[in-house]
Amino acid sequence: MTDSSYIGRFAPTPSGFLHFGSLVAALASWLDARAVNGRWLLRMEDTDPPREMPGARDAILQTLERYGLEWDGEVVFQSQRHDAYAAVVDRLFKMGLAYACTCSRKQLEGYNGIYPGLCRNAGHAREGAAIRLRVPELIYRFTDRVQGEYQQHLGREVGDFVIQRRDGLYAYQLAVVLDDAWQGVTDIVRGADLLDNTPRQLYLQELLGFSQPRYLHIPLIVQPDGHKLGKSYRSPPLQAEHATPLLLRALRALGQEADPDLLLATPAEVLAIARQQWRPEAIAQRTTVPEADLR
Repeated sequence: MTDSSYIGRFAPTPSGFLHFGSLVAALASWLDARAVNGRWLLRMEDTDPPREMPGARDAILQTLERYGLEWDGEVVFQSQRHDAYAAVVDRLFKMGLAYACTCSRKQLEGYNGIYPGLCRNAGHAREGAAIRLRVPELIYRFTDRVQGEYQQHLGREVGDFVIQRRDGLYAYQLAVVLDDAWQGVTDIVRGADLLDNTPRQLYLQELLGFSQPRYLHIPLIVQPDGHKLGKSYRSPPLQAEHATPLLLRALRALGQEADPDLLLATPAEVLAIARQQWRPEAIAQRTTVPEADLR
């Protein structure tokens, strides 16, 4: 199977080094693209400078290279895309599709993360306020290639969501939709922790006239206590000398063949075989996989 029109991407946040959970997501995205001779892009989601770790950007790029996960074209940095984000926020605000919100976290306690619309018709000035997007009282649904059909009622389950923060930084929901469309991404492969973000992104795509990409949400690797592997939760950074065994372990996490005889192979050799044998339908239809199950 080949599909030269396929464009995938991996979009890490430089708030820390890549860990095993990051590797599983990167590998799934890379294999899904390379198995059909598609393109694989790399985008650094660096829209939140206070959360960035010094040196993380370079370390992420070096780790991907050492593990054989090479990308196409230049790396895109979201920090260089602010003008594009600002233009869309301005347009949505002027059209009345977005509004200024001055609600504090304390005011929103007790609403279970669902915005109750306190500022929806208040007419606040934009200065010093967050910008929220008005959502329709509609269900947005899509069929994920692994998780199956997923749906969410935006009004009841999410409420109007932030597209620009009070401090002026642009929200993930806005930036990811604009950048995926700008880069022509056709297929998004990412962790299942972002499954419930997708309906918001579908709404933004519809609002802005963008095509809807295909989605594949892979299970998250979790600790015994249920916490996901992450940059801030005892997740050791990837070491170059462990590349081959960790790639084989990541393949097992994705339900793929991981021949133990390949332990002495190079990362490039492991990836070449995995690319030929890639079967996304073998990925478990679940949102988490215990790390202990992969040892």
